[in-house]
Amino acid sequence: MSDHILVIHRWRDRYALYENYIDHSAHRVSYVTTVLGRQSIPESAAGIVTVRATDDFHQVKQAADTLSVRFGTPARVVALNEGDLDTAALLRAQLGCPGQSPMELARFRDKLTMTELVAGAGIRTPAFADAPDAESVREFADVHGWPVIVKPRRGTASRGVMRLDSAADLGELEALEPEARLVQTLCPDTIFHIDGLWTGTALGPWTASRYVNTCVDFTEGQTLGSVEEDDPELLGPLGEFTAAVSAALGGRRPWVFHLEVFVGTEESGAPRLTFLEAGCRVGGAEIPFIWREVHGVDLMSAAAAIQVGREPALDPVPHGSTGGWLLVPTPVPAPCEVVGASLPPSSGPAPYATVVPQIGYVMPKVGGYEHVGARFRFRGGTTHEVEKSILATADQFTLDCVAVE
Repeated sequence: MSDHILVIHRWRDRYALYENYIDHSAHRVSYVTTVLGRQSIPESAAGIVTVRATDDFHQVKQAADTLSVRFGTPARVVALNEGDLDTAALLRAQLGCPGQSPMELARFRDKLTMTELVAGAGIRTPAFADAPDAESVREFADVHGWPVIVKPRRGTASRGVMRLDSAADLGELEALEPEARLVQTLCPDTIFHIDGLWTGTALGPWTASRYVNTCVDFTEGQTLGSVEEDDPELLGPLGEFTAAVSAALGGRRPWVFHLEVFVGTEESGAPRLTFLEAGCRVGGAEIPFIWREVHGVDLMSAAAAIQVGREPALDPVPHGSTGGWLLVPTPVPAPCEVVGASLPPSSGPAPYATVVPQIGYVMPKVGGYEHVGARFRFRGGTTHEVEKSILATADQFTLDCVAVE
């Protein structure tokens, strides 16, 4: 009897090509998904159970029990979306499946633990501390000064990240629901994200990209973009830094990473690199598509291989093409109905792929970067060329929505 592999899946778009990663004829591959996620599940799925939310462990466990009756206890549990990693780890523990456990995942999900491990390896981080309450933040600022950044120790997509400029702002923190939080000194340097594979002994394929605006800006209604970096004088130090962080967090185990780094300049002119945070998964937004469509490498396949117990194998990222992406938020909070969308013709390079909702579409209230106002993907020969196209699109695209109760 073939193995049962259970996949926890939430994307509507085809971020992951599961039929390429797992032989659906050799294994019974079942899916726990949402109504939106059903649209991108392979037709060869052995079974599907729909839940309201894949990060609701009680619902997912009930669905897994139903699928286990039909196909046997899963030999493996696969979850490729960051929001489902905790659910998958807990499900493995309860079902007795091999794979990443809650304890093994903690260093990638708890930002205090993560930063302690990186700092302990001698890698530069902002000053940081646990922040269980407003008083602990005040004490931290008394030592390190204002402003400070306070954020949830477990969070995604910049949820709950706050900048506090003085003690007068502590009231904003006190008004929030209690939650485990981390406080850090503010680092004003530019933020990069680095995506790729750590093989357990060395860096596999990887790319480095600079954010255009920031993830926090996006939560406040601004566009968010990213452009891959092509400067060899910066890529060299970034590669060394990434290898050091990957070893500090992953040791000799392979893992797919989405690493965020502050990049500044020392007085000598050398890059100044400071750790921000890292995720044990493929980066979100348009990153999986850029890797496949611009570089011909599927980073998701490596993440899936690790979770089903295989050694990940990826081709190197070829030189010569630069990718980038842009996300445009809805002008009013979701759920909202799209009443207008326009991208005037441009004299410069246009995005090679667009995901723009049609008039009348109701944007769902769903977290993450998939269900935003509009998404664009770019390719070109240089960083400058792609960034110019991103900025032009951000300036020219308009999206009009009205709130829906």
